[in-house]
Amino acid sequence: MPCASTGTAWGTRSGAPDSFTGSEPPDLNVLRARPLLALGVGVLAVHLWLANGVLPPPLGGDAADRPPARFEVAFVRELAPAAVLPPAPAARPPPRVAALPKAPALAASAVALAPVEALPELALALPPLPEPAPSLLPPPELAALAGVQPLAGAASAAEAAASASAGFEWPPSTRLSYRLTGNLRGPVEGQARVEWLRQGTRYQVLLVASVGPSFAPLMTRRESSEGEITAQGLRPRRYDMEMDVIFRDRRRSTIFMDADTVRLPGGAELPRPPGLQDAVSQFVQLTWLFTTEPARLTPGGSVDLMLALPRRVEAWAYDIVASESLNTTAGLVEAVHVRPRRPARPGDYTAEVWIAPSLQYLPVRIVVRQDAENFIDLQIERLPEQAERGR
Repeated sequence: MPCASTGTAWGTRSGAPDSFTGSEPPDLNVLRARPLLALGVGVLAVHLWLANGVLPPPLGGDAADRPPARFEVAFVRELAPAAVLPPAPAARPPPRVAALPKAPALAASAVALAPVEALPELALALPPLPEPAPSLLPPPELAALAGVQPLAGAASAAEAAASASAGFEWPPSTRLSYRLTGNLRGPVEGQARVEWLRQGTRYQVLLVASVGPSFAPLMTRRESSEGEITAQGLRPRRYDMEMDVIFRDRRRSTIFMDADTVRLPGGAELPRPPGLQDAVSQFVQLTWLFTTEPARLTPGGSVDLMLALPRRVEAWAYDIVASESLNTTAGLVEAVHVRPRRPARPGDYTAEVWIAPSLQYLPVRIVVRQDAENFIDLQIERLPEQAERGR
């Protein structure tokens, strides 16, 4: 999924090259002894065979080299949900009151000679007080022209965001486990796993999603993003996808993101825009963005991302839809629904994501759609697992 975007097939995350428990096919004697199991596996195989018409064709053939080796990480604890405070409203500078004009000076003799009865008339003769000035300071450009100095504490939104980013602490290596359901020319079930891994200033985001029993999946999709951690979030260097479907050859494609160019699987080279993400790194980039600027997760807002997809590089807009309570096997989770603004085009896939502020703004649900009938739904099935802090 392009995180809620397009370009990748079902399963918007990138997959680790890890193997699932018991990858050998089941013994035929077991299938003969359990005809119902064999029938179920056969029906699922047919669904997967038909689903190949839903998945995009191989792009770019085999990559010149394999994806980087997975970082070695031990997950040692569960992430407990944390209390979430509503984002504080932006501080408003105190109102600026215009200086009052001076009253005309009166001659001392006139005051001294005026009888007491005339003083009220003298007060009425003074000019009326002006209305208070607007409560907000003028824009910096107008303020400069008017000679008004900005208040010392009135930092710009960009400065506030930069300050929040500087104090942001990246989460330790984290693993999210999901239950997979959906429809691909027929009902499908399976499992998925997403891993965020750190090693110094390098990162990896890995996804593996499979349809069918975990001991003998009928279809497995692996995606991975690898790159650098910077002050502006993630800077991907390469994205890899591998697809294994029973009775078919493996499909593989790679996107290389160099300093100034992006090389797509088909060989096209495009300029690299600032802030570029891929279909997998965008999830973590959203986590970074919403953690450093929680007000951006307010329903009614939107987020724009530049994404490198298998066929093109383009901007994607995501709307912040609403807060929702998700009843998952990990418990009741409050999350915010983030949805791509436009529907999928032919050959594209879109993905909606539900972000949980109480779980470090991690995605607890992802729905990848090809159209109204064909989709994959990933819902978290246990609390996230994490490594020691700093790993």
